[in-house]
Amino acid sequence: METTSQAVAQAPAAEGGQQVPFARRTVDGYLQAAFPWYGLDEAFTGPRWLMQVGTAADGAVEHGSIGHGDEPSVKNEYAVGSAGEPKEKFAVVVTVAASPSRRSADGTGLLEATSVSSAAWLAGVGLLSFTWPGQMDHSLRDDWLDQQTETAWALADDLAGSDWSSLSLPVDGVPTPFHYRESEFGWVLAGSTQAGVHVGAYGRGMSAYGLGFAMIKDISAYA
Repeated sequence: METTSQAVAQAPAAEGGQQVPFARRTVDGYLQAAFPWYGLDEAFTGPRWLMQVGTAADGAVEHGSIGHGDEPSVKNEYAVGSAGEPKEKFAVVVTVAASPSRRSADGTGLLEATSVSSAAWLAGVGLLSFTWPGQMDHSLRDDWLDQQTETAWALADDLAGSDWSSLSLPVDGVPTPFHYRESEFGWVLAGSTQAGVHVGAYGRGMSAYGLGFAMIKDISAYA
């Protein structure tokens, strides 16, 4: 799936490697989407924040993410509690428009179809954007991230493989099957909704097993 803004860029670094605060993100791109956005359902009462949308080659909004809980930092930089557990607890929901393979609006190219695998890959790479093995030198992180991104794509392309398990979670109140996997960095899941979108999610410090998803009624309320 080709997009001009991929999941790895959901937390872009400013000069000096500092994360750009999510509060600076605007709702404009989200409002341009021709599909509904999803987030955690009303059972989650914590903070919610905009992240970033991704567009296809023809400029159409194709996917985007909504954060819930603590705004995450890179893994080897955040503090842990007395039990060695991360103090940060967050879940990010990725919404991907369900689209067939199609020609671009200007007729110059072919846009790839999206699928549950697209949501799984975006979620997997999104989690990697907040991960950095503590023993790794800063200069090696780009190489590590490239390698892990390829691994995330291979895993997303094999949702029937042994790395994934099945998990049923409510979407708009309806039990929905998801593909789910855990790693040392956190968890990733992906599935489809009855509203014509695929939903991916990733998180750390917050269990995926008690989550539910719901269509966001007014995305402008997040601005």
